[in-house]
Amino acid sequence: MEKSEAKRLLGQAREAWDAEEWLRSAQLYEQVLAHYPDEKPSADWWYDAALAYKFLRDWPKAHELGREAAARAPRGEQDPAFWNLGVAATIQRDWATARDAWEGFGIPVPEGEGEINGAFGPACVRLHTDGEREVVWIQRLCPTRGRVMNVPASKGRRFGEIVVHDGEPTGERTFEGQRVAVFDELLLFEPSPLPTLHVTVNAPEASDVEALVSSFFDQDFGAEAASSFHVLCACCGEGTVDWDESSRPAHGGSQEIWLAAPQEEAGRLLDAWAAGGGRTWSDLRPVD
Repeated sequence: MEKSEAKRLLGQAREAWDAEEWLRSAQLYEQVLAHYPDEKPSADWWYDAALAYKFLRDWPKAHELGREAAARAPRGEQDPAFWNLGVAATIQRDWATARDAWEGFGIPVPEGEGEINGAFGPACVRLHTDGEREVVWIQRLCPTRGRVMNVPASKGRRFGEIVVHDGEPTGERTFEGQRVAVFDELLLFEPSPLPTLHVTVNAPEASDVEALVSSFFDQDFGAEAASSFHVLCACCGEGTVDWDESSRPAHGGSQEIWLAAPQEEAGRLLDAWAAGGGRTWSDLRPVD
């Protein structure tokens, strides 16, 4: 390929990129890279092509081209080529490459081999399911994976599932004075075996409902008072939301509760809770 032809194709690739024609842009970059893989600006071409495949959710191609982009990027300087490779390698379960990508970006990971299961702190993820958008809290296991710590209201989503999220924050939540980023979900990485249940409880005080929620979390199950769910417009949902008050049951009396537990275990815990006096429950049923 003559350099004049390469220049023409690069121009078309950039035009396709600006028009968000991701597949066409990536394929044009690949045509040039097949002949000029190591030109001075080729690191940018590899990066853009890999990123286009990320936008397309074509993870094998994002992984393949991302390796080339990262190989030409400076290590330890938070170069986004390493981040995108870390995401793609994680989704492909190429743990050796994922570990090296996070280290290359500048994020230390726990020593060892295989799947990364560290303690990377809390974050929030905006789930995307059949057009629904719900923000849930996660405990991050690595820079891009986290375990869902709420009982989602979205149909088909579960407490305890592991999701992969993007790296660019699209909102913010605060809890107990700590600011926590909201990221967009990329995909469901590992489903949860815990079914979602619904129950109606009646208790004198909000503290009684909190005690019920705590009893489920103590068993590694989930519980969520319906009063803690808040519907926000898209603009507000992508802004900063203070979670300190809205995350707690607001009152006693009759409450709708979402649970994540085997139904038999949920009934046992509800019975133990009701034995505290002045507390009752009814209508325990699965909802997913």
